[in-house]
Amino acid sequence: MRRAAKTAVLLLVLAVIAGGAWIGRRYIPSDEAADIGELFPAQGNRVSIVWNNELQEAEGIYEEDQVYLPLEWVNDSLNERFYWDSGEQLLVYALPDKIVYADEDTMGSNGHLLRVEEDGVYLSAGLVSGYTDVRSVYFDNPAERDGSEDRETVRRIYIDSTWDEEQRAKVRWRAAIRQRGGVKSPVITEAEAGTGVEILEEMENWSYVRTDTGFLGYIHNWKLKDRETVIPESAFQAPVYASQSLGERVSLVWHQVTTQDGNNRFDEMIDGVKGVNVVAPTWFALTDNEGNFRSLASREYVEKAHDRGLQVWALLDNFSGDVQTEVLLSSTSTRRKLIDSLISEVLEYDIDGLNLDFESIKPEAGVHYIQFIRELSIDCRANGIILSVDNYVPSAYTEFYDRQEQGIVADYVIVMAYDEHHAGGEMGTVSSLSYVQDGLANTMEMVPKEKVIGAVPLYTRIWTVKDGETTSRAVGMEAAQEWVEENQVELEWQDDLGQYYGELEGEDGSVQYIWMEDARSLALKAEAVDESGAAGIAFWKLGFEPDDIWDVVNP
Repeated sequence: MRRAAKTAVLLLVLAVIAGGAWIGRRYIPSDEAADIGELFPAQGNRVSIVWNNELQEAEGIYEEDQVYLPLEWVNDSLNERFYWDSGEQLLVYALPDKIVYADEDTMGSNGHLLRVEEDGVYLSAGLVSGYTDVRSVYFDNPAERDGSEDRETVRRIYIDSTWDEEQRAKVRWRAAIRQRGGVKSPVITEAEAGTGVEILEEMENWSYVRTDTGFLGYIHNWKLKDRETVIPESAFQAPVYASQSLGERVSLVWHQVTTQDGNNRFDEMIDGVKGVNVVAPTWFALTDNEGNFRSLASREYVEKAHDRGLQVWALLDNFSGDVQTEVLLSSTSTRRKLIDSLISEVLEYDIDGLNLDFESIKPEAGVHYIQFIRELSIDCRANGIILSVDNYVPSAYTEFYDRQEQGIVADYVIVMAYDEHHAGGEMGTVSSLSYVQDGLANTMEMVPKEKVIGAVPLYTRIWTVKDGETTSRAVGMEAAQEWVEENQVELEWQDDLGQYYGELEGEDGSVQYIWMEDARSLALKAEAVDESGAAGIAFWKLGFEPDDIWDVVNP
């Protein structure tokens, strides 16, 4: 019995020891140090970037006692207006009234404004903050828990570009900031009593916080006190890109002018037109990659237009096969030459506005094209010249046209709601009613509606299918009506498209198709433009229309 009692006591002691060990393993906090280098992986003079509390793949560099941020990351995340001319090795920043330039030798108050490294261009964080609504704070040499003197410097910069309210608190007493929630998680740092933290996510027992000493991690909720809601305040003064306006509903018609003789037909072409207040002659056409252009500008034309109460917005296009837009506009000096020449021409002929019609540009041209618009807008703004920019309806394939930025720096953004089906593509309508409606609505998600002009066609296409091959030809409204009447084509109204549709079988086995543009279809389009709240309407092109159409679209 005595041996049995001893055995029982021994087993009890062992059970207590085992239970204590189990409790210790489960509940006694771990003091294992987290790998700071894993949390902030930048090494040497590299700097980890934490943007809106998320570690970024991109890294900065630390030189001259300041942080430099990779330009590509800055453009993608913070501010797309920092433009780098790789050919001229020049940084360009377009403000509303001037252009700021910097190169690798340009100095700021704390050192060079930018650095050109093997892996790209880097901008000083101070330069970025000067032109961007952000706040940033830099940390290095985190205090490691093992007290090692030969530790590697860990550099990181926190950048915030949001100004939403924050939940803040203070650490009640010295407490571990852990890599994950739970007392067994590795310790990132020890937060001293009174240390401020921002609560990024609060859970039942733990909160994910950002400490004022530059760490992200978890702390137990009962170790926090003095919770409060704080709204950050920004001292940044955003530049104001003041816009110019016609001051009334815009009704614009493009006038295709290909020779000087075309200018002489102005009176003939404009007679019978009603309600239009802007005419846009196709006077300027780029001719090469050096910033040269053909001009058909005519003072007599402008004077005649002004006598009729019309403004003249001269169009510039990039249609020449000798022009590679991505090459032409990628040079800062070439853009400057082109802008100076354009403004000179506009002022010489007393032209009221410029209309840019750059089509079929490559995605790599997008950043240069929008920079051209920014820079051109400065001179237009200074000289009272209205700047309008033509665009396709929005699609995934044309995002690089950056309509949102156009809507900031340009005066009007024109949506060309036609060529829904175009030559070389699938057969169909040139411009259905929904195409117009959707084009306007999608554009207005990016551009203020008071800057949007909806452009509609005064033409259609006659499609021919023969021997399995599809071709088409564009015809004006009058020519289309004549074709229908001559061939006695029976038309059928299609509610879903807002157009009449007809077919014609030929004796040669061909079949021709037409989706008509007429008074009824254009009235619906004009109504859709007005109902969208757009600034006005535009028409391609003068001479394609019967005179009575103007009573419908410009009542």
